[in-house]
Amino acid sequence: MSNASQPGKPPQEDPPSFDDIPIAVRETVVESKPKARSLTWLLWLGGLITIALVSGGSWFAYQASQVRTGVTASPSPSPSPIASVSPSPTDDRVLNHFAYPEAPQSELEAVSADDGIKMRSVAAKSFREMVAAASAEGVILNPLSAFRSISEQQQVYFNVKAERAQTLEQRALVSAPPGYSEHHTGYAIDIGDGNVPATNLSPDFENTPAFKWLNENATKFNFEMSFPRGNKQGVTYEPWHWRFVGDKASLELFYKAREFQQQASPTPSP
Repeated sequence: MSNASQPGKPPQEDPPSFDDIPIAVRETVVESKPKARSLTWLLWLGGLITIALVSGGSWFAYQASQVRTGVTASPSPSPSPIASVSPSPTDDRVLNHFAYPEAPQSELEAVSADDGIKMRSVAAKSFREMVAAASAEGVILNPLSAFRSISEQQQVYFNVKAERAQTLEQRALVSAPPGYSEHHTGYAIDIGDGNVPATNLSPDFENTPAFKWLNENATKFNFEMSFPRGNKQGVTYEPWHWRFVGDKASLELFYKAREFQQQASPTPSP
C-alpha cells in the first residue's frame, strides 16, 4: 500500500512487492549440498584393480616358475653358429676309402725276420709283444704285410685290377686306391696263421687258432680289426687286417675316419 503524500514533497512510491519481481529474478539460488555419487563407478574401479592384481600375480608366479626351471623371460638368443671342424687327412673319400698320410721311413721298424715288413715304432713294439704272448700259447702270428708306400699301393691296386679285369668299384671292395690305404700309416698289418698258411689273406683265416687268439687278446695290445663283417665303410670282410690304436696319433687318425664313416652311406659289399 502507498504512503500518503505530504504537501510540498513528491509523492513516494511504495517499494515494489516481491510479487512484482519477474519469476526468473525472483528465484533464489540456494547453495545445494553435493549429491551422493553413484556407487557404479566405484564398482568398475574396484573390478579393474582386482583384474590388474590378479594378472600381475599370475605374471610374477610365471616368472618365478621360469627361474626355478632355469628358464628366463628374456628373449632366446639367436643360435650360435656351429663351430667348424678343421679338415683332417681322413675327410675325403674315394670309393669308400679314406685318405691317409704316408709314414716317414725314419719312424719305421721291422717286425719280420727278414726286416722286409715294417711298422711305426710304437706299433712294431706292441706287435712284437703280441707275437711273443701268442707264441707262449702255441699260436704263431705271421706278419704278411704292413707299411706300404703310395707307389707300392699303386701296383697292388691297378696291376691286380688289370689282371683280374675288375672295375674300379670291384677292386675297391678288396683293396684301397693309392693314397687311401691304412697300410700307408705304418699302423696297419695283415696277419696270418703260421701253422695254417693256406688261409693267408682269406676269409677262412677266421677259422684258425691265430684268429681266435686275436679275437680274445688283440685289444690287450691295442690292436683291432679294421674291417669286420658289415663294417660301415662297406669294405669286404678282412679278418686278417688289423690296426694299432694305442697312441694319440693312431687314435685320432682312425677314429676321425670312423666319425665320417658313420655319416656316410657305404656301398654294400657283394
